[in-house]
Formats: sequence, C-alpha cells, structure tokens
Amino acid sequence: MYSQILFPTDGSEGSAVAFGHVLEIADTHGATVHVLHVADTTRDSVFRRQGEVVDTLEQEGETIVRDASDRARQRGIETVTEVRQGEPYSTVADYAASHDIDLTVMPTHGRQGLKRFLLGSTTERVIRQAETPVLTLRPDTDTIDYPYRNVLVPTDGSESAQDALAIGVDIASTEGAALHLLSVVATTTLGVDIQNEIQQTMLEESATQIIEDASAFATDAGVEPTAEAIEFGPSTPQTIRTYIDDHDIDLVVVGTHGRTGFDRYLLGSVTEHLVRTSPAPVLTVRGERTET
Repeated sequence: MYSQILFPTDGSEGSAVAFGHVLEIADTHGATVHVLHVADTTRDSVFRRQGEVVDTLEQEGETIVRDASDRARQRGIETVTEVRQGEPYSTVADYAASHDIDLTVMPTHGRQGLKRFLLGSTTERVIRQAETPVLTLRPDTDTIDYPYRNVLVPTDGSESAQDALAIGVDIASTEGAALHLLSVVATTTLGVDIQNEIQQTMLEESATQIIEDASAFATDAGVEPTAEAIEFGPSTPQTIRTYIDDHDIDLVVVGTHGRTGFDRYLLGSVTEHLVRTSPAPVLTVRGERTET
C-alpha cells in the first residue's frame, strides 16, 4: 500500500516518537522512508544573519537526518535523507509532490514543546497543501498501536469524505483491521419545538442514508464493516473522540478539502479539532481543490 513514506523532522522529542511509528509502517510495507529536514530560512533572525546562521542550521539538519537514518538502518529499512532551506510547509509539500510520496507522517507538536501546537503553522499547512494523505500523531499519546486493529471513518457524505472512505477501506483490507463507519448528527442548534423535531428526523434520515451508502461501498470493495453508527451530540469532534475512546480506535481517516483563496477545510473545524485532539492517529485525505 505504501512504497514511499515522507517523514519531515525537526529532531524534537515529538518527532522521535512519531518516527517509531513510521518505522513500523515502513517495515510492514517494505517502504522506503524519506527523512527530510527543512532549515527554516524565513525567520527574521536568519534574514539578519545569513551565512554562518544558515550553515549552522544545515549542520544541525544533517545531524538530525543522519541519526534518523541510522535508527532506520538498524531495522533494515531503506532511507533517503535530505536537508533543504526554505519555508517548512511548502518545502515539505513540494518534496512530497516531486518524489511520488504515498504518505507523509508528522507529529502535531514540534521543537517548541508539547504545550505548543504546530498546527497553526507547519503541520496544518502541510495538510492543506499536500496532494497525498498526511498522517498526524500526538506524541504525548501513551501508545500508538500498529498494525491497526480498529479503523474509524467518520463521514458526512461529501466527496472528500468519500475519498477518505476509499482509503480507510483499503487500509482495513490490507491490514485486516475492523472498519467502523460513523455519521454524527450535531444537536447544537436543535431546540424542543415541532419544527426542530422535524429537522432532527430529517438529519437522522440523511445520516442513515450516508452510512448505508458507505457500508455498500465498503462491502463492494470486499470489506464488511464491523460497526455502522449514527451518534447524536452537541459537538461533532467531541462525539467522534468519544467513539474513539469507547471502541479502542487505532486510526481515524477523515477527508479535508483545500480551497484556493481561503485556507478552509470542507469539514471546517471538525478535521482541525480532530487532528489537534484525537487520542488516535489521524490520517487526513485532501480532496481536489475548488476555486472560490
């Protein structure tokens, strides 16, 4: 399923934890791991002091990728290492596009420490820019199980969600994992009057059809879903997280959608919140860009 895996790294503790998971995936699939370090030359301090500062950044990067490559070699995993200068997120996305990368793996935290999310910058922007799936992991999670046993695909019936479903089904088939399908009916705006009761009924009927269609797709692909759930809750991300905890989910596969002109997700804050807070790794699958 994967032959070329990209691992951008800044040498942080969070990156080291994520790299262990990368090696598990690469070992299972016989994949080559591309270890990339980007010397961020866009910072003001670097602009003010070129030459020596840039050389130092590159030297640090060479050490980081070499250490990662040595760790992979101990497990018999082939690596390609590279240090580049530039804007981290665009450099990562460009590298993935030019090297036929099947999967990019990144932690949700970086050098700034576990209390600072990179998600407003590098990781989030890579998710928006990358043409291929991006797997994000919270390195403060106690355990990251692999091979995956339970794969969850939350779906809203959109085209982007359908793209995620296809990959989720493929993963479940390849790794022999249980496939969970989930549609969430958000109850935040529903009140107690008759009109809102009718609206809730319509939303439930729509969610039921979405799950039935997703189940039919999976079955046609040779994967019988283990669970087909419709859950009600005031917060879609919170409802999904609760499902993750209650069903020992090892991987969440969710669709995103890049929009030119506006840095927005099709699934809005749902995907963003999941990547930030999910106790399980999240595989984001970006749909085609649409002009706005």
